[in-house]
Amino acid sequence: MVQLLDFYADWCGPCKIMAPVLEEIEKELGKKLEVKRVDVEADGAMAQEFGIFSIPTFVIMKEGKEADRKEGAMPKEMLRSWINSHL
Repeated sequence: MVQLLDFYADWCGPCKIMAPVLEEIEKELGKKLEVKRVDVEADGAMAQEFGIFSIPTFVIMKEGKEADRKEGAMPKEMLRSWINSHL
């Protein structure tokens, strides 16, 4: 299964915009994708491990390794297309 890590913070406006988009994509892709939300303030160690400097940052994980990443808010279609390219 492909995992999408969503690095965010509660105070981040673009992160708030992307939250419902991610929920929709997760429902649409069902068992093909697992979305894990990572609050950079609550889990700073994980954010540091992945070298997160801006949010939102989305990281695609395959077989436990980073396959790709994107930063910033984007339209649902663009995010879904990017994710689908890794499924």
